[in-house]
Amino acid sequence: MVEIESIILDCLKQLKCERTIYSIYHLLNGKKSSQTIQDAHLFSMKRYFGIYESLTRESFDEIIESLVDKKWIEYSDEQRYILTHLGTFILERASTLKYMNGWSYHLFTSKFWERLSLFVQVTSNLMYEEAHYLPIQKNKDVHIWLKTTLKEINVPRKELGNIVFSELFQCFQDAAGIDPSLVVFRLTGFRQIGLTPLQTAKKLNMDIHDYQVGFIHTLHYLLHTVSRNPKRYSILALLMKDFEQSNELTISARKTLNLLEQGFSLDQIANVRHLKESTIEDHLIEFALHIENFSIDSYVNQEMQKKIVDITRNAGTRQLKLIRDKYKDATYFQIRLVMAKYGDR
Repeated sequence: MVEIESIILDCLKQLKCERTIYSIYHLLNGKKSSQTIQDAHLFSMKRYFGIYESLTRESFDEIIESLVDKKWIEYSDEQRYILTHLGTFILERASTLKYMNGWSYHLFTSKFWERLSLFVQVTSNLMYEEAHYLPIQKNKDVHIWLKTTLKEINVPRKELGNIVFSELFQCFQDAAGIDPSLVVFRLTGFRQIGLTPLQTAKKLNMDIHDYQVGFIHTLHYLLHTVSRNPKRYSILALLMKDFEQSNELTISARKTLNLLEQGFSLDQIANVRHLKESTIEDHLIEFALHIENFSIDSYVNQEMQKKIVDITRNAGTRQLKLIRDKYKDATYFQIRLVMAKYGDR
């Protein structure tokens, strides 16, 4: 069983047929829509957010067809699928991706890989005093970062490679359920060109989707381990010293928040920013999700909040239409706002 299949099965289990199958596709792609962000929180799927940005819709459809053929899932209605008894059985025995943390790491997983791969290449060549080689990464920002970082390291350059190797070796040695080869085979060094994802998957006899998910999981393991032991992995910690996890709001939402704090109403903000009011409402959903003390009382009175929460819990549903059918006085926006504020509590 490949990891991508277990992830999709797990998501379907969480969704309980309340969203279409493509909500999972958007989740894996890391789509920055209000709906996808809210689903990630409401259905406890944040760990999968943005972990497979290169997954195409065509490939996703093929995986879904395969799951149907295996009788692990079955069609329900309106692009919705549910787990079969066999699918539930398979999921219960699937391996868990313990370190996968898409929500926390999706913004800088790629940057971490670019820095790691270039850092390993450069330090490897420094050991052998080789100055003539093509950088494995073309991103100019990564080159600027490397030059600045090398100046800050008070270690003889010829010794850096051994220190990096030692830290990586120690980091992976402590890992349970992590296969270092998913990352190591991709690394370029002195007279050694790293493999492509497809080449690595073939070498390890893995499905390409399984490999891509495993590769991201391994990087997340490194991010997790190094960030918690910066003194132990002092060189590797330099690769992530400027990573920020605190601000989860999108750039557009931050602009709306600034105007909201100045006393602008929603329709005024929409006019000033030349956006639809529904877009501004989406930003408020983000605030309710990410800002702990953000009050929604101005948009939904407390009595209405309580009724919506009670309906959601008693009916055991997060489907907006079903909730609104039971409570006509609430708008879809008000229901979404309450669910964003209290939905995962």
